[in-house]
Amino acid sequence: MQLLELLGNIEYELVGEDVPIQDITYDSRLVKKGSLFIAVKGFRVDGHDFLFEAVAKGAAAVVVERVVPNLGVPQVVVPDARVSMGHIGAAFFGNPAQYLRIIGVTGTNGKTTTTYLIKSILEEAGYKVGLIGTIQTVIGQEAFAATRTTPESLDLQRLLAEMVEAGIEYVVMEVSSHALELHRTAGLVFDIGVFTNLTQDHLDFHTTFADYFAAKAKLFSTLTDMAVINFDDDYGLDMAAQSRAPIISYGVEQPAQVRACHIRVSSTGVKYLLISPYGEQEIDLHLTGHFNVYNSLAAVGACLVEGASLDIIKRGLEAVVSVPGRFETIDNEYGLGVIVDYAHTPDGLENILKTARQLTNGRIVLVFGAGGDRDKGKRPLMGRVAAELADVTIITSDNPRSEDPISICRDIERGFLAARPNGSYKIITDRREAIKHAVAHADNTDIVLIAGKGHETYQEFADTRVHFDDREEVIAAIKELKL
Repeated sequence: MQLLELLGNIEYELVGEDVPIQDITYDSRLVKKGSLFIAVKGFRVDGHDFLFEAVAKGAAAVVVERVVPNLGVPQVVVPDARVSMGHIGAAFFGNPAQYLRIIGVTGTNGKTTTTYLIKSILEEAGYKVGLIGTIQTVIGQEAFAATRTTPESLDLQRLLAEMVEAGIEYVVMEVSSHALELHRTAGLVFDIGVFTNLTQDHLDFHTTFADYFAAKAKLFSTLTDMAVINFDDDYGLDMAAQSRAPIISYGVEQPAQVRACHIRVSSTGVKYLLISPYGEQEIDLHLTGHFNVYNSLAAVGACLVEGASLDIIKRGLEAVVSVPGRFETIDNEYGLGVIVDYAHTPDGLENILKTARQLTNGRIVLVFGAGGDRDKGKRPLMGRVAAELADVTIITSDNPRSEDPISICRDIERGFLAARPNGSYKIITDRREAIKHAVAHADNTDIVLIAGKGHETYQEFADTRVHFDDREEVIAAIKELKL
């Protein structure tokens, strides 16, 4: 493919001549003969610092934000390499999105479960569905572990091209605020956008809540067909106002087009009556918790837009029996109630604690922490939620990254003590020991709730990442301590 063929949808100045391009990459380590290297500015490194290395490896041309003297290959000068990369990638891979129906789900909480439910309904309707999200990418029968919620734009276009090749018809994907702000979805137009909710998170990156909202709203300013909006959320109406597409609303408390009533929560799931513009249907969801009512309503709204019948929607919702790391029950031979969940925001933690309370007459023993190098403002808020809703709290490490684990725990502790000065809590920075302590001090009437990491199979420290899976750790602790 010729270089100029890739540049039709971007603003650029070409310094040099048109040349053939065999591949595209933004990672200088992956450059090969004939590559187009895109110099993207990252948080820690700048791709411009690797231009001569890329050329030495065989790059045929480069995309830059400033001309670099004596480079020896054509330079495509653009205002923003990140924005340009998505459009260039789309052109290189044959604009795969035009052959797919793409549904994007954004919000603070519930994205993963909502995408799983949408995928299940569409498959029940007979479509081949791809999935891109926090846990994994799914193309047909193949699944790959995800490295980030929403891939970089070039990687995303490559994935979409693979999905087209595999005969995929629909793509359901999580769209993070980071992705929207960093233009990872540049070159991609969504057919349907879903808004789940907005609560505090990622303010280390977005700085203000208004910026966080504005990042999420970018998804709805480019939709082609329909926006599916949670009208019970405090920001639902504001998000709806940002949409260029028509709205289908969902909720429980507020008037909405898709609603749930007569909700009955149990340890095995949630039953409710679905009310929609196309009639009513009894739903017997195998995912428990009031929050999963909202996740399922979001999925219903998206699939009604695509023409799914209420019978198909019912079968699709009820086919999902679990989502990894999302209020996941850990079976064990001792009958100890253990739940692992990804909740890592104040609102997410509150949701799972309230659900756990509905499921037990005993105590809730909570193990949780907060990520290092991330939004510090949410830490005391999570401490307050723990103090108000858990019976016993063990504050521990999550992914401390470059921060001192005890410092993170102290931030959480301040919120806990402000809400409940005499509350029952303990700080155990070693997450493995914290889980052991929770198991040792729980009995069969209690629920041990381990929050924050969910499906993750690692723990990140300043200079290393080690294998760590809450699900494995709690099973090992039960076997060791219950013998």
